[in-house]
Amino acid sequence: MTSEQYKNDIAYAMTPFKLITWLIGVWPLQVYDIYSLLRCVFGICCAILFVILPSMELYMGCTDMEENIDCLALICCGLLGVLKTIWFRINANSLIINYNSALNDYLTINNIKERDIMRKHAFIGRILCFSFVVFTYFSCLIYGVTPFLNSNQDNFINITNRDTVLKYAMPSRCALEYFNFPTSMYRIYCLIEVVILVIAATTNLGNDLLFLNITLHICGQVKILRLRFMNFDVTSPQIYDRFNALIQRHCYLIMLARQLTDLISFVLLIELFIISVLICIMGFQVILALKINDIVMIGKSSITLSAFLVQLTLFSSIGNYLKSEMEEIGLSIYQSAWHSFPRKLARNVIFILMQVKFPVVLQAGNFIVINLPTYVSILKTSFSYISILRIMVGV
Repeated sequence: MTSEQYKNDIAYAMTPFKLITWLIGVWPLQVYDIYSLLRCVFGICCAILFVILPSMELYMGCTDMEENIDCLALICCGLLGVLKTIWFRINANSLIINYNSALNDYLTINNIKERDIMRKHAFIGRILCFSFVVFTYFSCLIYGVTPFLNSNQDNFINITNRDTVLKYAMPSRCALEYFNFPTSMYRIYCLIEVVILVIAATTNLGNDLLFLNITLHICGQVKILRLRFMNFDVTSPQIYDRFNALIQRHCYLIMLARQLTDLISFVLLIELFIISVLICIMGFQVILALKINDIVMIGKSSITLSAFLVQLTLFSSIGNYLKSEMEEIGLSIYQSAWHSFPRKLARNVIFILMQVKFPVVLQAGNFIVINLPTYVSILKTSFSYISILRIMVGV
């Protein structure tokens, strides 16, 4: 593989994720200096503001039912963004090792079929990245544009009674009044809040995409290993050395995958709990909005609900994919010419099959396996609670 092909493949697989995560200082292949730390602190501060301003609105009682749910969703997104950014920054070694390994994989690949597999998984990662980025930033744009679309006489100060009815990109009217921000800078505050929305959304979105991209790469490497096991030639020389190289590669991929699963375990536990609760609340809000024909509430609730469902779907699908690829190593060995192996080499096959019985899987808190059955179970439970809430309030 030429140097130009190597550079193109690296740029194709990693550039979109670098552009997103470099901004918040968690890109694994960056130089970890004071500037990356400042970017990380800036992203965390924006996510913290994402939590503080809606929390103050709830505490001061300045919101109605619709805004209460908006505040809750924003607070949860901000908390997840802060948690992921801090956690990925503190435990950066796992991502650094995995991304450096990915660089080495692109450097050493010399088989066209294996390169196509790597490009296919990189393509899936890019599609997920662009789709999620467009959806998330479009949602931020909707929140940011809404106050300007409603800018009429009701959006400004009533000089007679000094009662403000200003609407901002995110619920923050009472908080800004508490700190005596001048209302003459209303539009500037809205623009600043749009920037905060985008950065805070990036702290949540970027870390997820960074993790899912490298997990897809590991799945691609396991798929390549499966092909090598299936096509293992017992007639070629140095059979022991070549088969031991495959075993060492298998152990190395297991080590990389375990580092990723250990990294995400705690974050997934918190995220799973928050998403499950928000699916119930946002789903109930959609039902309520449909009853009263509130188009704005329907739109905002549907966007937020879709975002959380997509997030849950991605983790469940890729977690299921990783588990199935790890398990199918055993099937690939069985489809090889193992019956022609020397007796000493055949014993190693048994150990590989034993290892396959306990595949590496994504887990939340090291006890909830993240796969499609878990995804279906969460949806069933959430929609059951939505039905109970609907019956309780008579909707």
